[in-house]
Amino acid sequence: MTKHFFGDTAVLLGRSLRHIARSPDTIITTAIMPIAMMLMFVYVFGGAINTGSDSYVSYLLPGILLITVASGIAYTAFRLFMDMKSGIFERFQSMPIAQSSVLWAHVLTSLVANSISLVVVVLVALLMGFRSAAGVPAWLAVAGILILFTLALTWLAVISGLSAKSMEGASAFSYPLIFLPFLSSAFVPTGTMPGPVRAFAEHQPVTSIVNAVRNLFTQQPVGTDIWIALAWCVGILIVAFAFAMNTYRRRIA
Repeated sequence: MTKHFFGDTAVLLGRSLRHIARSPDTIITTAIMPIAMMLMFVYVFGGAINTGSDSYVSYLLPGILLITVASGIAYTAFRLFMDMKSGIFERFQSMPIAQSSVLWAHVLTSLVANSISLVVVVLVALLMGFRSAAGVPAWLAVAGILILFTLALTWLAVISGLSAKSMEGASAFSYPLIFLPFLSSAFVPTGTMPGPVRAFAEHQPVTSIVNAVRNLFTQQPVGTDIWIALAWCVGILIVAFAFAMNTYRRRIA
């Protein structure tokens, strides 16, 4: 059964990746908005923002990476919605394949596409002056956090794609996720915020994730931030996965 699941997922993943290869503009579009935001904040607002860091692009990059993922997973919801509308799920249902492999193929496609977008954003940040003396273990830790974050948000996107009534509704859920880093430590230290905003910013998942990634890049002690970040990512992933599978079963029943 396990072998059957992995084989079916690999075949369906190949199908989804071929769609991505035929329309690379989705990856380009995903990367353009965070890059434009990074350019604007560094070269327009950067001089007026005091973060205590020598390089604002280095301070800003972790938050931009999370925004990149948040904008990229909207395409997962869109692709799932289009598959539901086209009736291909009903055709898959009539075939001897593992049912969950259909969703996992979309999720892994999201992981691949978002990884490419993240690499593009990091390369642009390097051209803008981002530098990190972090070693291989720190970079692997950053990659692990971003992978967990991408999987967690992608399973949220699956719920939206399966539940949406329109194409616009399928991807609209990502807008609040894109906005969330603005109410965190991604752009400015939370200590500069007014009381209620600061309280929210310091206790929402993005701040812990941003702080952990930033400290790994700058070789600073990560403290409890990395464990809080992992707890948020894993918790959201588990809950979103359970709701997504339940929604999928109800839709194909």
